[in-house]
Amino acid sequence: MHPESSIRVPSYLIALFLLTAALAVPGHAKPALDLVDEFDLDRYQGLWYEIALLPNRFQSRCVANTAAEYTRMANGYIRVVNRCRTADGEYDRAEGVARPADPDRPAALKVRFVPKWLSFLPFVWGKYQVMSLDEDYRWAMVGTPSRNYLWILAREPSLPDSRIDALLGEAERQGFDVSDVERSRQDWP
Repeated sequence: MHPESSIRVPSYLIALFLLTAALAVPGHAKPALDLVDEFDLDRYQGLWYEIALLPNRFQSRCVANTAAEYTRMANGYIRVVNRCRTADGEYDRAEGVARPADPDRPAALKVRFVPKWLSFLPFVWGKYQVMSLDEDYRWAMVGTPSRNYLWILAREPSLPDSRIDALLGEAERQGFDVSDVERSRQDWP
């Protein structure tokens, strides 16, 4: 076939295809996380303060007052608004949506922070799994099956060290490297 008569595919489509294919290649799968058995999404709604986390690139600008607010929407999805204070004193904000991932595991959610028109791509949905939760929904620990992301959250800007240590022990039992976990600074006025 003559080169000028061949179909040209834009390079960004090729890159998107290769990225999708690379993410779909099975690797060394880690065991599923142990999640909480009872999870009520309506009770989980509201404001949560970040108490501790495994550092990640998308929160690298955050220096203090990191919080997330979850609100149920009419379509059953959950509106997610994350915010934090940056070094320059401004507040950074990211808005996304979450949805149940598996009807048999109510504490397993999927969340995305990209525009809605990209939501058909499976890799834009991150896994958000509630591994530990206070019976009164005062604190929670959330992680991902890759063990790369971990957060300890609370309804108040602080938690007793003994509770944090117990949650980190549970995270370590589930295969997280907790040696890099950082405490989050909360200094609300």
